[in-house]
Amino acid sequence: MNIYEQQAKNKRLTVMMMASFIALFLAIGLGFDFFYLGTIRNKQTKLQVNDYGYYESKEQKGVFLPFGTAGSLLFSVIMSLNGVFNGHKMVLRSVMARRAAGGLNPKERQFINVVKEMAIAAGLPEPQGYIIPDGDLNAFATGFSPSDSYIAVTEGLLETLNREELQAVVAHEMSHIRNYDIRLMTIAAALMNAIGLISDWSIRSSRYSGGRSSSSSSSRKGGGAAALFIIWIILIVLAPLISRIIALAISRQREYLADASSAELTRNPKALISALEKIRMAVNPTYAVNNGIAHMCITDPRGSLIEEKAGLVGDMFATHPPMEKRILALKVMAYQMESGSGASAG
Repeated sequence: MNIYEQQAKNKRLTVMMMASFIALFLAIGLGFDFFYLGTIRNKQTKLQVNDYGYYESKEQKGVFLPFGTAGSLLFSVIMSLNGVFNGHKMVLRSVMARRAAGGLNPKERQFINVVKEMAIAAGLPEPQGYIIPDGDLNAFATGFSPSDSYIAVTEGLLETLNREELQAVVAHEMSHIRNYDIRLMTIAAALMNAIGLISDWSIRSSRYSGGRSSSSSSSRKGGGAAALFIIWIILIVLAPLISRIIALAISRQREYLADASSAELTRNPKALISALEKIRMAVNPTYAVNNGIAHMCITDPRGSLIEEKAGLVGDMFATHPPMEKRILALKVMAYQMESGSGASAG
């Protein structure tokens, strides 16, 4: 898959993710209308006494006033647009990142120069560089498009890596920008937070109602409604977890591609191998980075040892593929490059 196909795929994934989240919002709002507000109701049959004094069944019209559904749809659209246009600002603000100024700090000047070099190598506009006030080793890219992009690195990363290693990490993040991973992952972070908010609000509303609306609704509509109510409650509770698993699954695949693209841009896979090995040795968490944007980082901010867990549960909840596998893939690439250059020289 070439760069243009990768960009097109990420744009399609972004649209599909936004549509899926909006559908999830609609399902939550529809259930709230049906089970709690009573603004969506099927036709009902009641026994009434007619003019002759006999009971007869009479059908009453249903009600369709989806206030909760409309409100949920409006909220989801607003949050989706907010994720598109302001997602990068929220991400940078959440980690307390500041603009890299250079000045008298040689490490920051080096970072700014490396970002310029890698932007030229990738054929992209120069992203803005940001510094995260944290001693751990980590980095991420965010933004809407290559012309509106940002690369943030921790203070610990700048202090620990040499120039070639820093170049390799910046090239890794430049790949995320070039492939439009940044838009996909930034919007995913914004929508995960939105799902968490509406799920929490729905659960709190359910508690405050004391289950009166749901129990009366279930008794009127029978066992089918009761089953739907249980499914709806499960959906509300699991919605944040489901959205997180989807985002993490997409993120894990992006990392292998970004590692390979970094080696392509720098022609030096050994530099990224060395950088990842140093990052792997720094087992402390990146405290400045919260779990909502963990999938955007070059390594799991909870601590690198988290990535080493194997098994189904580990694979499902890991933000990144195991560092060992990433390093092994890069070593194979380095060997292939050396073999290829040796064959050319011969």
